Amino acid sequence: MVRKDKSSNVNKTYLLKMLPVFYQTHLKSQFNLAEYIFLKILIILLQSIKKVSLEALATALPIPITFESRRKKIQRFLSLQNLTIQKIWFPIVKTWLETYLTSEKIIYVVIDRTNWSCVNLLTGRQKRLEC
Repeated sequence: MVRKDKSSNVNKTYLLKMLPVFYQTHLKSQFNLAEYIFLKILIILLQSIKKVSLEALATALPIPITFESRRKKIQRFLSLQNLTIQKIWFPIVKTWLETYLTSEKIIYVVIDRTNWSCVNLLTGRQKRLEC
């Protein structure tokens, strides 16, 4: 079976939904420049190929190295110590809530969880918050 190089998907930049400024600011503070750029490339790939698998991402990754090296590069990136829910996602959600909600509103935050093999990516429960 011959794998097709799908790196041309990255050229479809019109598919990229830009990250809000506060996302960018926070992500830049958590990663060095190379890691931040790699994260942006992965986001573009996910939006364009709409598949969440290492093989699909490695096939589409526009880096002139072997498929196996691209796959290992993605695995190493996903293993970074800064890439945790507590360091990345929670501060973004907090900023979003503080920016877009007023103190007069009652909101409901529902956090879902996803099992990936035997790993829970995010756990939570429905909670009523008063801002």
